[in-house]
Amino acid sequence: MVRDRKYPRHRGLIVGNYCHDVLLRDDIVVAETLGGAVSFISAVFDGVLVCHNSISKVGWDFAYSTHHEPIVVPDSKTTLFHAHFSSEIDGDGHQDRILKRVCACDPIWPSDLPESRFNFGMAVGVGGEILPQTLEKMLELCETVSVDIQALIRDFDAIDGTVKLVDLKESGFYHLLPQIGFIKASGEETSSLDIEEVRKLCCVVVTNGKHGCTVYWQDEEAQIGPFPTNQVDPTGAGDSFLAGFVAGLVQGLPVPDAALLGNLFGSLAVGQIGVPKFDLRLFQRVKEEVQRRKMQCNSYSEMKAEDSKLMKVPGFEQFHASLSAAKMISTCPVQECQWDLSISPPETVDQPKLFSSPVFEETVQTIDGGKP
Repeated sequence: MVRDRKYPRHRGLIVGNYCHDVLLRDDIVVAETLGGAVSFISAVFDGVLVCHNSISKVGWDFAYSTHHEPIVVPDSKTTLFHAHFSSEIDGDGHQDRILKRVCACDPIWPSDLPESRFNFGMAVGVGGEILPQTLEKMLELCETVSVDIQALIRDFDAIDGTVKLVDLKESGFYHLLPQIGFIKASGEETSSLDIEEVRKLCCVVVTNGKHGCTVYWQDEEAQIGPFPTNQVDPTGAGDSFLAGFVAGLVQGLPVPDAALLGNLFGSLAVGQIGVPKFDLRLFQRVKEEVQRRKMQCNSYSEMKAEDSKLMKVPGFEQFHASLSAAKMISTCPVQECQWDLSISPPETVDQPKLFSSPVFEETVQTIDGGKP
């Protein structure tokens, strides 16, 4: 692996396609929005000023304005997903969602990546656009790479495009695990991997919705609690969490604290439809709290190298409370923020290779199994 530290600090490489999301409730279209993990991640990074490049492909029909220009493929259409919601509510107060890929843009090839060095990378494909050789190239270019497991194990029904999950060992990516910083997976996605095996190779973060998450690393485990919120649209919750989490890490926060920051942005994302709109006052408050917490953690730098990488530095609960207070700042127009899919639509310290995660993960109904 290449480890050249002559590149700008905190510069990241985000790889994954933009897409078009259509939300349907009981087969009736209720919203159409910009989608793709890169759009949710960029919304957070741009606000907290984490410098990054994004590599994303779209088709000739791409109709959105973005801060980070994608690669346009003239003879292809933009990746399109239909998210089918039911009006029925489960025991956790959430609606089931069946996700279908209607069409897919071209994959991202290693040759599409810039010949540069990056402090961190994020492989966040949603429609099967990241190939094993592309991830391998990212691992050469980036100091640490974090991966959303959906980029590795999603497959799609040949007839209607329904999302399926394949076993991680059969995905073509398994041999790269020892080089990956961490893998984030939802509780449902854990059916596709053996946590006890994978945790020996890289850090595994399993999110469990309103119950938070568990971080697994070697023989260590850490439980991180979430931020309660009123869920409106679960799409992009995991992406926003991942952005907040990685932003915390590159700012120098310990793993549990970075997880709390991820929780914050994940909980904010589910309160809106599509890519969330954040209030500038929120970003300013969060940056102040992160800086304050970083200084506090630095005072405990005498912790020995063999101490637990998942240890909660004193003041952890206060940091959680401070982020909870920051969350109270209004982040979007009332009409957009308060609409719920269950009702009628509106009128118009040193952490080599170690990341973590919790929070409100999007609940996607999939078809489990091996290779289709």
